[in-house]
Amino acid sequence: MRRALDDPDIVAPLQRAAAVDVIAAGKAAAVMLNAFASATAAPMRRMVGIGPHPPELLPQGAEWHNAGHPLPTDGSVAAARRAIEIAQSSGPDDLLVVLLSGGGSALMALPADSIDLADKQQTARTLMEHGADIYELNTVRKHLSAVKGGQLAAAATGSVLTLAVSDVVGDDLSVIASGPTVPDDSTYAQALAILNARGGVAAYPAAVVQRLQRGVEAAVPETPQTGDVRLQRSMARVIGAQRGAIEGAEAAARQLGYHVLIVREPVTGEARETAIAHLNRIAADASMLARPLCVISSGETTVTVRGHGRGGRNQEFALAMASGLAVLGDRVAGASLGTDGIDGPTDAAGAIVDSSTLQRAQAAGLDPREFLDENNTYVFFERLGDLIKTGPTATNVGDLQVILAS
Repeated sequence: MRRALDDPDIVAPLQRAAAVDVIAAGKAAAVMLNAFASATAAPMRRMVGIGPHPPELLPQGAEWHNAGHPLPTDGSVAAARRAIEIAQSSGPDDLLVVLLSGGGSALMALPADSIDLADKQQTARTLMEHGADIYELNTVRKHLSAVKGGQLAAAATGSVLTLAVSDVVGDDLSVIASGPTVPDDSTYAQALAILNARGGVAAYPAAVVQRLQRGVEAAVPETPQTGDVRLQRSMARVIGAQRGAIEGAEAAARQLGYHVLIVREPVTGEARETAIAHLNRIAADASMLARPLCVISSGETTVTVRGHGRGGRNQEFALAMASGLAVLGDRVAGASLGTDGIDGPTDAAGAIVDSSTLQRAQAAGLDPREFLDENNTYVFFERLGDLIKTGPTATNVGDLQVILAS
């Protein structure tokens, strides 16, 4: 945030504004709000934070909204209504600053007309269970919302400045927190096609399907698209890239004496399939490098839920990786974790595996395939003592994978 506020292009609208309203939404909302308030002398009128946990510290006069993640709650709806209210009440010479971070889609959620919160919850849950990636998930969310897909900025009378920390592969501002302040060029037709591809329309609430169908028929306006005059006074910047965690991990690894291999291609796709493909992809490069070696990658995988267990995409990636570690040698450890400290609906950030994992599992009477098939990776790693628990980190820049070989 401090680096961003050294940028003249970002500082200029703050200096011109008669008054500044600030809305921070996402897992890093409190941190970003505090950093912004301490780093600028702009005349702030109202400050609102929207996040999953009440923070220990907020700027004087700021209000806080506890909201839900990964599914929206009543708190998410109340927070989004407050955000729209602030935008609508701004004057033409005022500036609305929006600070976005990972998780903002669920944390700031306002159902569109004819949709209620339960419809949105069921839709998001079903999409995630059927392996939808963040682009697909947020395309649907934007077309069921009254705040996403540029609609928050469209409600503002004055100018809008958005500063975002990205949790999205590619750092697409229209996908980060579902792009509440930037144009949205996705369509109702694309959203409806996603439902058909991810379980079929029969798996989703009737009100959701009907709204998307009405949108396809042009009976409901599209979200503000590129060139929409309502967004002409809206400027957005990514100030923290999704791959930023790689830089920190690389610096730490080199300090510890590791040779480092950075995987530039994002790690995406079905977690259990991507894990083995990832190991095979890096094996040739790793064989030519000196040891000890640290291989670092990032991205965001998905999980198609078929079982009834407990886990997350990072735990599933780690368990699938256990069977393929030997391609990198006989002394290898690997981990996959969410940088927010939360993997799926669990209290773990992810899990670690090594060359002894399968042997230890066999000794404990654990069949890795059964736990994968049941999507019950949390219990598998809990019994081995190999869960990674950091607690919430108050930010999110996607997932990180680290492999060590000696």
